[in-house]
Amino acid sequence: MNDSARRFIQNPLLRPADLRPSHPGLEITCLLNPGVFRFQDKTWLIIRVAERPKQKDDVISFPVLTAEGKTEIMEINKNDPDLKATDPRVINYKGNDYLTTLSHLRLVNSEDGIHFKEADGFPLLTGMGPQETFGIEDCRVAQIGETYYLTFTSVSDRGVAVGMRTTRDWKAFENHGLILPAHNKDCAIFDEKINGKYYALHRPSSVDLGGNYIWIAESPDTIHWGNHKCIQKTRPGKWDSKRVGAGAAPIRTPLGWLEIYHGANDKHQYALGASLLDLTDPSKVIAMTDGPIMRPLTDYEMNGFFGEVVFTNGHVVGTDGDTLTMYYGAADEFVCAATFSIRDILSQLVKV
Repeated sequence: MNDSARRFIQNPLLRPADLRPSHPGLEITCLLNPGVFRFQDKTWLIIRVAERPKQKDDVISFPVLTAEGKTEIMEINKNDPDLKATDPRVINYKGNDYLTTLSHLRLVNSEDGIHFKEADGFPLLTGMGPQETFGIEDCRVAQIGETYYLTFTSVSDRGVAVGMRTTRDWKAFENHGLILPAHNKDCAIFDEKINGKYYALHRPSSVDLGGNYIWIAESPDTIHWGNHKCIQKTRPGKWDSKRVGAGAAPIRTPLGWLEIYHGANDKHQYALGASLLDLTDPSKVIAMTDGPIMRPLTDYEMNGFFGEVVFTNGHVVGTDGDTLTMYYGAADEFVCAATFSIRDILSQLVKV
């Protein structure tokens, strides 16, 4: 399988120990899947920060938010017969699913795109209300005009859905609630209108009929979405046989909208591929890469909280129009970066 990524020699750029926990008594377990944007002539990441209490030998403990926004700690004895804890990310207790960590979104910035730090005066974003009691995750950022659109996964015992907040200065935010109901995630809004409409990629899921496929939707205002169409399915026997989902907003090229997407197989190994959408009708997939353009290879991608994972929500296109700097989550624990040539990715596409 191909791997076109030129990984930063400084990887991982950020580790859990590089940031401070949001509350006393919690520790940061993972840094995951940052959204990326430019603001104040700097590169910014909005990172998913996953926290939990320090674990004890005989107890599993994890935080949840109340509907009022208060953090509460749940503790369950590891020998409890009603506990199912085979996945490090999710447990089941008495028939109910819980996340082992609670995630919020944290802002960091960099002048060189390599060395990142938190900036004073910019808030962290936490879950709000009954649809986000298990936190908010995996933010994508689109800039249209002077407004930044943040789409992220809202998680609660009611399901996994897509929430949205908007901002112009990254200090004051308007909360638009859920724009896509459960079960849905991986929502990336295009950075410009097409034929007077907003477009977004998203990933509804079905456990009984259908699968984890990429869909597209249209909107007059970014809040109300319709004309949903499934545009990309999993491919049996390939690296993306189990699930596919959008990365960041597609990149306009002369040939079409270039979308970097993630795929996983039945072994839960996550890699990245590319697809090309029609410029005037992005519901039409023109071409795809047969194999991945990036797959887990390095120690920090193979080993971590959940190994054999590379996953991206954001990138920056260079002034040359060809260099793509992609920031990604590695092994569900570290924030890393790599560069690609857009021309090289386009050359790997195969018409469908």
